[in-house]
Amino acid sequence: MKAVQYRTVGAAPEVVTVPDPEPGPGQVLLKVTAAGVCHSDIAVMSWPADQVPFPLPLTLGHEGVGKVAALGDGVDGFAVGDSVAVYGPWGCGTCVNCAEGKENYCLRAKELGIMPPGLGAPGAMAEYMIVDNPRHLVPIGDLDPVKTVPLTDAGLTPYHAIVRSLAKLVPGSTAVVIGTGGLGHVAIQLLRAMTAARVIALDVTEDKLALARTVGAHEAVLSDEKAAARVIELTGGLGAHVVLDFVGAPPTVQTAGAVADAHDGDVAVHAGDGSGGLHG
Repeated sequence: MKAVQYRTVGAAPEVVTVPDPEPGPGQVLLKVTAAGVCHSDIAVMSWPADQVPFPLPLTLGHEGVGKVAALGDGVDGFAVGDSVAVYGPWGCGTCVNCAEGKENYCLRAKELGIMPPGLGAPGAMAEYMIVDNPRHLVPIGDLDPVKTVPLTDAGLTPYHAIVRSLAKLVPGSTAVVIGTGGLGHVAIQLLRAMTAARVIALDVTEDKLALARTVGAHEAVLSDEKAAARVIELTGGLGAHVVLDFVGAPPTVQTAGAVADAHDGDVAVHAGDGSGGLHG
C-alpha cells in the first residue's frame, strides 16, 4: 500500500510503498477513507533529532476515518464494512485515568510503549491502518468521512473544554471564543448545539469574524485592544462566564483575563495553542 511517511529528520514527508498491514488479536484493520492534516504534523517535522520521541520512518496522520476491512481474533461489536472514526489518544485502557475515559492522560502509556497513531504508531495517511483496540472506534454511519475526520482532533479539543464547563453555560450565560480558526469555529458550533449560552467570537480579521457568524456566533468582535471593553459592553457589564482561548498568545490571554474579571463569581478560562493537537 501507499503511505505518507516522515522518514528523515528535517526532510519533507514522502509517499512510499509499504507492506499491507494485518490485524493481530484484538486489533482492527481499516481501509482509510479520510485523513486529516494537523498543525501538530508540522510541529513533529520541525523537532531536532534529539527531541523526536519515536523511531522513524513514521506514517503520519493522527486524524483518521475509515471502513472496517478486517477484524483480528477476539474482536466483536463491529463488522466488515462499518464506517468508523478513530479516537487517537490511545492508552492502556486499565489505569485510573483510562477508566475515567481520559486515555490521553494514561499513566502507563510510556511504560508500555503505547503511542498514538501518527505520533508514534503508524497513522491514517495510508491506504490502510491498524487500530489497536475496537474501543478506539466510533461508528459514524453515513456521515461524510472528509467532513467528519476533523472531529477526531479539532473537534475533541474544544469539546473537552466545553464539557468541563457545561454547568456554567446555562441560559443567560455568555461564552467568549478567542480565535475562530480550525478549533474555534468548531467550538462555536459545539456551544450552539450543546448549550444555551450566548456566544461572542473574537478574531483579528473581518473574514474570520464572518465565518464565526456563519457557524453560529451571536456576536463577532475584532480582537484588538478594545475587544475586552466591547465584550463587557455587549454583556451589560457582566463579562464572560466561560472563555475559550484558541490562540494562547500573551495578548489573547490578557483579553481573556480582562473579560473574565468583569464577571462576578467563578469563571472558567481554557487556553489552547491553536494547533488542534491532542490536547486535554
